[in-house]
Amino acid sequence: MAANSISHCFSLSITILFLYLLLVHCNVTYDRKAIAIDGQKRILFSGSIHYPRSTPEMWEGLIQKAKNGGLDVIDTYVFWNLHEPSPGNYNFEGRYDLVQFIKLVKKAGLYVHLRIGPYICGEWNFGGFPVWLKYVPGISFRTDNEPFKKAMAKFTQKIVQMMKDENLFESQGGPIILSQIENEYEPESKLYGPAGKAYVKWAAKMAVGLNTGVPWVMCKEYDAPDPVINTCNGFYCDYFSPNKPYKPTLWTEAWTGWFSDFGGPNYQRPVEDLAFAVARFIQKGGSFVNYYMYHGGTNFGRTAGGPFITTSYDYDAPIDEYGLIRQPKYDHLKELHKAVKLCEKALLNSDPNIVILGSYEKAHVFYSESGGCAAFLSNYNLRSNAKVTFNNMHYNLPRWSISILPDCQNVVFNTAKVGPKASRVQMVPTNVKIESWETFNEDVHSVDDESDDSI
Repeated sequence: MAANSISHCFSLSITILFLYLLLVHCNVTYDRKAIAIDGQKRILFSGSIHYPRSTPEMWEGLIQKAKNGGLDVIDTYVFWNLHEPSPGNYNFEGRYDLVQFIKLVKKAGLYVHLRIGPYICGEWNFGGFPVWLKYVPGISFRTDNEPFKKAMAKFTQKIVQMMKDENLFESQGGPIILSQIENEYEPESKLYGPAGKAYVKWAAKMAVGLNTGVPWVMCKEYDAPDPVINTCNGFYCDYFSPNKPYKPTLWTEAWTGWFSDFGGPNYQRPVEDLAFAVARFIQKGGSFVNYYMYHGGTNFGRTAGGPFITTSYDYDAPIDEYGLIRQPKYDHLKELHKAVKLCEKALLNSDPNIVILGSYEKAHVFYSESGGCAAFLSNYNLRSNAKVTFNNMHYNLPRWSISILPDCQNVVFNTAKVGPKASRVQMVPTNVKIESWETFNEDVHSVDDESDDSI
């Protein structure tokens, strides 16, 4: 009897221990320094790859290239108007197979940031809203309006339940570590006044109440209610701080370029400037950077939104519209990621000790628990290179650049120095002007036409 009791107690203890370890393994948490996965705080690099802007045949290759480029996370919007073209009728086939896309990310060993919205902007037709939503009686978009909130909650719940059914949240052992509700709402909130503020509170409460086991974020929404994390979008986010001191500093859209419109230029962002912006964000306490876009892809059919936005959504991304690696952007960012990861323990263990090195030059110094040291040496001068002395050693800093020293001695990366493996392409201006436009009339067959033909 005693032996049976001991055996029973031992089995019960093992079961409790297993459940405890499962809970520890499966929860994503955060503190003021970073997102923690499996209890371990991480500096995470992410890249936006929108599944309907490429083909299923491309997905696995794109994800693998992102991983090879040093990314930890794949970020994607969810496109309501693709998935629910008419009320209650859903489409998750082919290019719209969200579940398959996320499973491929998991297969590659990466995480997912699922930006449900369901308003997404994204230069996408109607901002992702299905057209039928406009005709719901009494509806008013993105405010404290019951018909809109009912439709938004229904679709959000639909997506979350799909993810749960496939065990895709990290709390279930899946790859999804973050989710987003709404998108860049702060300007709209100011226009709507009290109704806008009420809507933000409702959206946050609705999302958190879905019990996904992972944090929710709101980008460009300073009033994001707890526990939702407010995040930054932009070309530069080193100025940004979250709205509470216990939330981490996250950059959900680091713009790698810009979208194109018909008749306009193809915008490009030098990788030296992008790398400088990311390093500056990290040295000021940032711990999550998502490149928007990492692969821009194509606006197939009539999916392009806004006035005259092109079919191409290339975005001057590290992986171009056709899935080819763009140099020198891809390799230079890859080397940046390696350099930052070498400093990860020190970056997450301490706040920076800032040392003034000159009029435009500073050192941000970090220390790990084991006594290790990492430093970021910066030159903010746009015109002149600089020579600085740090820890009794001399360093040359190109203009508008940051050098990373994982041991506070040796430079392993400088944001302005593009490595030899990365080929450089020089863009030169031309005097070519568009003299005229050509137009054509499209024959749009309507329901009324069919009615007339049948008479």
